[in-house]
Amino acid sequence: MSRTGPRRSESIRVAVLNAADDLLVEQGFAATTIEGIATRAGVAKQTIYRWWKSKVEILLDALEDDALEGLAWAEPAGTPAEDLTAHLHRVADFFREPAGQVLQALLGNAQLDKDAAAALREGFLLKQRERDLAGLRTIIERHTGRTPNEDHLGHLTDLLLGPIYYRVLVFGTPPTKDLIEPAAHLTLNLATPTAN
Repeated sequence: MSRTGPRRSESIRVAVLNAADDLLVEQGFAATTIEGIATRAGVAKQTIYRWWKSKVEILLDALEDDALEGLAWAEPAGTPAEDLTAHLHRVADFFREPAGQVLQALLGNAQLDKDAAAALREGFLLKQRERDLAGLRTIIERHTGRTPNEDHLGHLTDLLLGPIYYRVLVFGTPPTKDLIEPAAHLTLNLATPTAN
């Protein structure tokens, strides 16, 4: 997203993002305002508007920063099944953190605001999708010794992560071990080439 005005101070940027995260967790998306964020961050409202157009843009920036760590695919540490299961547990844990609550709020708001939906999809969600495809591709290559077809990889990514998002977004409950482990094993089974 384009920014106007002078270069941002990193300390102010971090203060604003942290304030937005905190307020969203404390009082929800609707009650979180630019004025409230400015007050919590200890900056002028005009400073915020110089760098962000809306609270959605602030929350998207916060989400992108937090997701780089929280949803990152780790280096291999065990078998493909163990590593895939561990990643799904990290995703489930992410949704329990403030950053995960920001993602849930932005996804909810996107259902009512087409501009916010486009910003979320074209920014964070597409970038995270690429990271997820790359992470799963690496695990499948270790598991099968082959590079998966890209269409098949996309379907496997949906199968792997869809149940977690469904459980969190539809029922508001974190996925359990009983969901995570079968999802990981089913994905790897479906990635394994079958003999003709």
